[in-house]
Amino acid sequence: MATESWREPLSEALGALGVDRDPTELAVTGDLGHLGSRLPVEDTAIACVGAALLASTRQPVELATGHVAAAMRSEAHLRLDGEPPLDGFAPMSRFWRAADGWVRTHGNYPWHREALVRALGTPDDVAAVASVIGELPAREVESRVVEAGGIAAAVRTQQEWLAEPPGRAVAGQPLVGTDRIGDATPRSRGDRLRVLDLTRVIAGPVCTRFLAALGADVLRIDPPHRPERPGSYDTLLDKRTAMLDAGTPEGLALLHELLAGADVLVHGYRPGALRRFGLGAEDLAERHPGLVVVSLSAWGTAGPWGERRGFDSIVQAASGIATVESTSDGPGALPCQLLDHGTGYLCAAAVLDGLRRQSEAGGTWLRELSLARTAHWLLGRPRAERPPVPADAEPWLTELDSPDGRITAVAPPGRIDGKPLTWHAIHAYGTDEPRW
Repeated sequence: MATESWREPLSEALGALGVDRDPTELAVTGDLGHLGSRLPVEDTAIACVGAALLASTRQPVELATGHVAAAMRSEAHLRLDGEPPLDGFAPMSRFWRAADGWVRTHGNYPWHREALVRALGTPDDVAAVASVIGELPAREVESRVVEAGGIAAAVRTQQEWLAEPPGRAVAGQPLVGTDRIGDATPRSRGDRLRVLDLTRVIAGPVCTRFLAALGADVLRIDPPHRPERPGSYDTLLDKRTAMLDAGTPEGLALLHELLAGADVLVHGYRPGALRRFGLGAEDLAERHPGLVVVSLSAWGTAGPWGERRGFDSIVQAASGIATVESTSDGPGALPCQLLDHGTGYLCAAAVLDGLRRQSEAGGTWLRELSLARTAHWLLGRPRAERPPVPADAEPWLTELDSPDGRITAVAPPGRIDGKPLTWHAIHAYGTDEPRW
């Protein structure tokens, strides 16, 4: 039986969400130590998944610590016909030594890599980029890359981050923002929840695939000019995926048709970015009243970085996590992408609780979460360093057929009333019709 150090963060997560469940209603089995870190990573991971389970049902729920650890690294365990289908971080996604410290960049997507080398005036070559960054202050590299449309963050300590306007703005936001807009009547829903998914990478897809494992009909929409990385099967489990260009009148009209039939919208666009399509929160409440909208961002909705792009690794660098986890070789990282995965499960819990609120009180419900606010929560929790304990993911793996071959993936974590959650299908990316 696991120690119960996860109960306090679970209580905090449930309180932030507004989920009226007692943390003691979650049964956790197995030993702790699978996600060794200087920060309380494993306790926080259990709290995030546990909150999503408790928000999903009034029946008994159960988690195994080894399953949570495997789920937090699900992308690393995924196999296509026995082989990893996707490289991890691209060569341009790494820590670089700057003239006065360190900077982290993200170049997994071609358009971000192109912005990085354009900002630095270098060829697309690691050695050339390293040479230029080594001559520049870390904050200047950050500024240049961001201004060029790329993604970078100077490595800061937690104290430095909290002393700056972006860090103070993040600290002033709730872990889960909640806003009721308008006076829509409570909705009557069909037998199957309809979730429109406008997310990518990890956090948003973790949210929507968990909802799919609970039985939701999840339709993911991607713009044709910004396709997902080939091999990203881990983000596609139990979903249909389609291409749609909301920048065209026809595409936008079709998107509104989908919203008219949806119960939930989960999006990962930067705060305010959807307003250019007439899809801001107030617009949605007026045109599609009664939706539950979950908005996921890197840096939150307030402060000078509110509209800045970011990923888990970048938030770790800026917020102080990389410094806390540093080694003799330089900045470090968490044993999993907890900000992505943990926030993803909190988003799923926010959806489920939002549906409860809508059915009881009506209205259109907006829930807002960010990777940076989850990082602030993690950094603020008591620390008890745990060395890593080898964890066997094999008991938590499952297999299913895909159009490209046999997929091995981590099963969705948790049991409800003694029954394990499962994946049912995986579709070829972008080949479904954009309709319910």
